[in-house]
Amino acid sequence: MSLRIVVTVKYVPDATGDRHFADDLTVDRDDVDGLLSELDEYAVEQALQISENSDDDVEITVLTVGPEDAKDALRKALSMGADKAIHVEDDDLHGTDAIGTSLVLAKAIEKAGYDLVVSGMASTDGTMGVVPALLAERLGVPQVTLLSEVSVEDGTVKGRRDGDSATEQLEASLPAVVSVTDQSGEARYPSFKGIMAAKKKPVQSWDLSDLDIDEDEVGLENAYTTVDSATERPARTAGTIVKDEGEGGKQLAAFLAERKFV
Repeated sequence: MSLRIVVTVKYVPDATGDRHFADDLTVDRDDVDGLLSELDEYAVEQALQISENSDDDVEITVLTVGPEDAKDALRKALSMGADKAIHVEDDDLHGTDAIGTSLVLAKAIEKAGYDLVVSGMASTDGTMGVVPALLAERLGVPQVTLLSEVSVEDGTVKGRRDGDSATEQLEASLPAVVSVTDQSGEARYPSFKGIMAAKKKPVQSWDLSDLDIDEDEVGLENAYTTVDSATERPARTAGTIVKDEGEGGKQLAAFLAERKFV
């Protein structure tokens, strides 16, 4: 038997960089370095662990939707151990929201062929966390989301979801969509051998026409969610310094009480 896993990944602005909005109130991705979303690294890791623990022939495809530089995210995933990659790139995708993105991903996943889709719990830029559920709905398959542990056996995906007050054991028959949290296990660091091997692994490039998607189904003008306005966070002001000359404790208590912290 064979198992086809598609891992959805996203190329996001580096959180340590100076992130801001462009003139059209979309995220400015030109003035800050990008990378593979950290939360998506956990998804790649879980796909690799499923492959390593399986007796089946497993093929792992990483899929992203994004600009030319998004190939860097794919290369990172390939260097971790994924087998091949698909990059959906089209100028008309600029400003596409989560609903439009889920359409593009679903069409690409169907075209690629799959048994299991693995996603991170959310992207580190938008942090909406809704794409896995939207994908499952578009694909018409079960969803098992926010898993801390995941495995596949005999055509069934099983996982553990840890909540605030309870732990759930969940399962679904394949094909299915799962998402994993940052508690699912530390993602491996690409080895030098993996980095070199990634350069030879196939990366397919598709656009909207390859997926039979019309331009009026995606893009900023057709998004269901948009940013109306944005204001830069004000610069930090100097804090209050309490000099302890015997009354420091009282001054601190008064300061906190005035602001209703105590």
